[in-house]
Amino acid sequence: MHAVVNIQPQAFPIAVKAVVIDLDGTLLHTAPDLAEAANRMLAEMNMSPIKQALLETYVGNGVAKLIKRVLMRDMDAEPTAELFEQARLIYEKHYQQVVSLSSRPYPGVIDGLNAMQQAGYRLACITNKAEKFTLPLLKDTGLHDYFELILSGDMLPKKKPDPMPLLHACEKFGVRPDEMLLIGDSLNDTQAARAAGCHVFCVPYGYNRGKDVRALDLDAVVDTLAAAAQLIYKA
Repeated sequence: MHAVVNIQPQAFPIAVKAVVIDLDGTLLHTAPDLAEAANRMLAEMNMSPIKQALLETYVGNGVAKLIKRVLMRDMDAEPTAELFEQARLIYEKHYQQVVSLSSRPYPGVIDGLNAMQQAGYRLACITNKAEKFTLPLLKDTGLHDYFELILSGDMLPKKKPDPMPLLHACEKFGVRPDEMLLIGDSLNDTQAARAAGCHVFCVPYGYNRGKDVRALDLDAVVDTLAAAAQLIYKA
């Protein structure tokens, strides 16, 4: 039995035409490879290593923010421009080498994607990760071909939590925001969805800065993508 927590008063199932899904922490457990690249970077810079559990709390705002947080061990502190640029070049070199070394789909992801695809939803992946990492990662893990649209964090002027990527997907698919569902794992996702006017579910297993997603403004917490597929129907 799939666990479902209904947060907002909402009649289920919800009628939608399109489903957009976050990447890190929702589709794929990418933290092992993010941590491996970070620790290779830190070793090359003669800095102390970081534990994966701490790094997981830094994920979600793109690679630049991740690097800054790893360098400073703080969510908001800024390194010098010189230190950041040195670290960025080293990190990106290493992350390209290990991007899909240990990253794997979470349980229920393949079943959920198959169910959504068979039901005829328009499917998109929207991530804050740069395109040069997103595409190899999706291809290497066998998820690329599920998505009609893949929007990376460097493809539009703004990324989540701004609603721009979601509204862009609505335009591409020819659907209204209230006909689209975003499935994510973090505050970034819920803020983007609410600003765009989309439905939003969250999974509890991702990287929401180490905080419980049940405290967020969302429609439901679903333990897997397969469970999410049971709460929607094709409009």
